[in-house]
Amino acid sequence: MSWRRLRVLIQHLPPESATWSALRNELTPEQLAEQAAKGEPEKGRWSQLEQLVAANLDATKRVEWVLQCVNIEQKSKRPDPPEPTRRPGARPRKAKPKLTETSADRLFQLLQGGAA
Repeated sequence: MSWRRLRVLIQHLPPESATWSALRNELTPEQLAEQAAKGEPEKGRWSQLEQLVAANLDATKRVEWVLQCVNIEQKSKRPDPPEPTRRPGARPRKAKPKLTETSADRLFQLLQGGAA
Protein backbone atom coordinates (compact mmCIF):
# COMPACT_ATOMS: atom_id res chain seq x y z
CA MET A 1 0.00 0.00 0.00
CA SER A 2 1.34 3.42 -0.89
CA TRP A 3 1.63 6.30 1.57
CA ARG A 4 -0.85 8.27 -0.51
CA ARG A 5 -3.43 5.47 -0.30
CA LEU A 6 -2.94 5.24 3.48
CA ARG A 7 -3.42 9.02 3.84
CA VAL A 8 -6.64 8.91 1.78
CA LEU A 9 -8.00 6.03 3.87
CA ILE A 10 -7.25 7.86 7.13
CA GLN A 11 -8.73 11.14 5.88
CA HIS A 12 -12.01 9.44 5.01
CA LEU A 13 -12.46 7.68 8.33
CA PRO A 14 -15.44 8.87 10.39
CA PRO A 15 -14.58 11.52 13.02
CA GLU A 16 -15.44 9.14 15.87
CA SER A 17 -13.04 6.44 14.67
CA ALA A 18 -10.26 5.16 16.93
CA THR A 19 -7.61 6.58 14.59
CA TRP A 20 -8.98 10.13 14.65
CA SER A 21 -9.56 9.89 18.41
CA ALA A 22 -5.92 8.87 18.92
CA LEU A 23 -4.72 11.74 16.70
CA ARG A 24 -6.88 14.23 18.63
CA ASN A 25 -5.66 12.87 21.98
CA GLU A 26 -2.06 13.61 20.96
CA LEU A 27 -2.76 17.33 20.44
CA THR A 28 -1.63 19.86 23.02
CA PRO A 29 -4.23 22.18 24.61
CA GLU A 30 -2.87 25.07 22.49
CA GLN A 31 -3.30 23.07 19.27
CA LEU A 32 -6.84 22.09 20.31
CA ALA A 33 -7.73 25.73 21.04
CA GLU A 34 -6.32 26.79 17.66
CA GLN A 35 -8.34 24.14 15.83
CA ALA A 36 -11.50 25.06 17.76
CA ALA A 37 -11.09 28.71 16.77
CA LYS A 38 -10.74 27.76 13.10
CA GLY A 39 -13.54 25.17 13.21
CA GLU A 40 -15.99 25.17 10.32
CA PRO A 41 -18.52 22.38 10.87
CA GLU A 42 -20.37 23.29 7.68
CA LYS A 43 -17.39 21.94 5.71
CA GLY A 44 -17.39 18.57 7.47
CA ARG A 45 -19.16 15.33 6.64
CA TRP A 46 -22.26 14.55 8.69
CA SER A 47 -24.19 11.33 8.80
CA GLN A 48 -27.98 11.21 8.71
CA LEU A 49 -27.97 10.66 12.48
CA GLU A 50 -25.95 13.84 13.03
CA GLN A 51 -28.35 15.77 10.80
CA LEU A 52 -31.30 14.49 12.85
CA VAL A 53 -29.60 15.40 16.12
CA ALA A 54 -28.95 18.92 14.83
CA ALA A 55 -32.60 19.26 13.78
CA ASN A 56 -33.69 18.06 17.23
CA LEU A 57 -31.35 20.57 18.89
CA ASP A 58 -32.73 23.40 16.74
CA ALA A 59 -36.33 22.44 17.60
CA THR A 60 -35.51 22.28 21.32
CA LYS A 61 -33.82 25.70 21.23
CA ARG A 62 -36.81 27.13 19.35
CA VAL A 63 -39.28 25.76 21.95
CA GLU A 64 -37.15 27.19 24.75
CA TRP A 65 -37.11 30.58 23.00
CA VAL A 66 -40.91 30.54 22.53
CA LEU A 67 -41.39 29.71 26.22
CA GLN A 68 -39.13 32.62 27.19
CA CYS A 69 -41.07 34.98 24.93
CA VAL A 70 -44.44 33.85 26.30
CA ASN A 71 -43.39 34.13 29.94
CA ILE A 72 -41.65 37.49 29.74
CA GLU A 73 -43.26 40.73 30.88
CA GLN A 74 -45.10 42.63 28.17
CA LYS A 75 -42.81 45.68 28.20
CA SER A 76 -39.53 43.76 28.44
CA LYS A 77 -37.23 43.29 25.48
CA ARG A 78 -37.72 39.90 23.85
CA PRO A 79 -34.66 37.67 23.44
CA ASP A 80 -33.24 37.13 19.96
CA PRO A 81 -34.36 33.93 18.22
CA PRO A 82 -31.83 31.09 18.43
CA GLU A 83 -29.31 30.56 15.66
CA PRO A 84 -29.68 27.21 13.89
CA THR A 85 -26.91 24.68 14.36
CA ARG A 86 -24.31 25.00 11.62
CA ARG A 87 -24.56 22.13 9.15
CA PRO A 88 -22.38 20.92 6.28
CA GLY A 89 -23.09 22.87 3.11
CA ALA A 90 -24.89 25.70 4.94
CA ARG A 91 -23.27 29.01 5.68
CA PRO A 92 -23.93 30.93 8.88
CA ARG A 93 -26.71 33.49 8.72
CA LYS A 94 -25.69 37.02 7.90
CA ALA A 95 -26.55 39.59 10.52
CA LYS A 96 -29.39 41.86 9.51
CA PRO A 97 -28.24 45.47 9.11
CA LYS A 98 -29.50 47.82 11.81
CA LEU A 99 -31.34 50.98 10.83
CA THR A 100 -29.31 53.89 12.19
CA GLU A 101 -30.60 57.42 12.74
CA THR A 102 -28.69 58.71 9.72
CA SER A 103 -29.95 55.99 7.39
CA ALA A 104 -33.51 56.47 8.72
CA ASP A 105 -33.33 60.20 7.92
CA ARG A 106 -31.97 59.43 4.44
CA LEU A 107 -34.75 56.91 3.83
CA PHE A 108 -37.36 59.43 4.99
CA GLN A 109 -35.95 62.03 2.58
CA LEU A 110 -36.06 59.54 -0.31
CA LEU A 111 -39.67 58.63 0.49
CA GLN A 112 -40.62 62.33 0.53
CA GLY A 113 -39.30 62.80 -3.00
CA GLY A 114 -35.89 64.15 -2.12
CA ALA A 115 -33.85 61.77 -4.27
CA ALA A 116 -30.76 63.78 -4.99
